[in-house]
Amino acid sequence: MNNPMDSIFARQLKTYASYHRDERNRATHFIGIPAIVFSILGPLALVRMAGVSVAVPVALLALIGWIALDRVIGLAMVVVMLPMLIVAEWIARTYGSATAWIVFAVFFIGGWAFQLVGHVWEGRRPALADNLFQAFIGPMFIMAEVLMALGLKQDLKAAIDGAP
Repeated sequence: MNNPMDSIFARQLKTYASYHRDERNRATHFIGIPAIVFSILGPLALVRMAGVSVAVPVALLALIGWIALDRVIGLAMVVVMLPMLIVAEWIARTYGSATAWIVFAVFFIGGWAFQLVGHVWEGRRPALADNLFQAFIGPMFIMAEVLMALGLKQDLKAAIDGAP
């Protein structure tokens, strides 16, 4: 791919980045987004079909979607999602419904609180308020930020930052 902005993902990521220019806002998302993603896996891990929790196919579908949008970032997401899934499954199996729902509430509400504080600093509402698909892009944005900080995905960084 010659121009990273040719991809749907790059365009979506650039849109997401435009809502997250303030460094404090970005920092809150490094806590808020993983907390929200993890929280969602908890209740899904309680529901079992054919011996497998619903969290497994949901996580797999998300990972397939992320890999389809960007192979490198999507595969890096596997490294983050797998431990989250394992811990959510462990909580559901070991402690049961009440604890899983408490964990869900703490991480979900806490994650959103972090993000909303960040958006107060940003002075702009969350990207998903304008496009719900941005909720799917958010976790990839965080992973892209990590990879770019490590010196990877520099073509994507240039595209997001508006560099020529």
